[in-house]
Amino acid sequence: MADDAANGVGMPQLDLSTFSNQIFWLIVTLFVLYYVMSRIALPRVAAVLADRRGTITSDISAAEEYKLKAQEAEDAYHKARADARAEANRIVEAAKAEMQAQLDTEIAKADAEIAARTAESERRIRDIRDRSIEMVSEVSKDTAKEILTSFGAKADARSVNAAVDARLKGGL
Repeated sequence: MADDAANGVGMPQLDLSTFSNQIFWLIVTLFVLYYVMSRIALPRVAAVLADRRGTITSDISAAEEYKLKAQEAEDAYHKARADARAEANRIVEAAKAEMQAQLDTEIAKADAEIAARTAESERRIRDIRDRSIEMVSEVSKDTAKEILTSFGAKADARSVNAAVDARLKGGL
């Protein structure tokens, strides 16, 4: 090596005597690399890229389809929920109407029963008043007879009854 340095031989790549040979093999190597890359490697990379592009495109279209289906499902859910609320409101209104009808029927029955009891009570009161008037008349006649007898007056039952009846009719 020390000898090569003395002769002026340096790096073989920079030796001008082999420069044309190096350029030839460089060109041959570049053509071989270009051929291998263009015929083998690049088509495989292009195929992989095309497959990925196709997969991405199909995934995007599937995602759009699923998004539309999800939107349709959400719309159907909202419609079903609105329909259920409307049905529930209808059922509640029907139940209210039925309960109101039953309440009206029961109130009518209660009013009829109250009216019947009131009429019965009024009849009983009339009967009691009529009986009490008869009793007052009898007691008044008996009392008048006793009073007249205690004063020593002689009164017949017919005149006492007529006087008490006349007085009761005029006072009542």
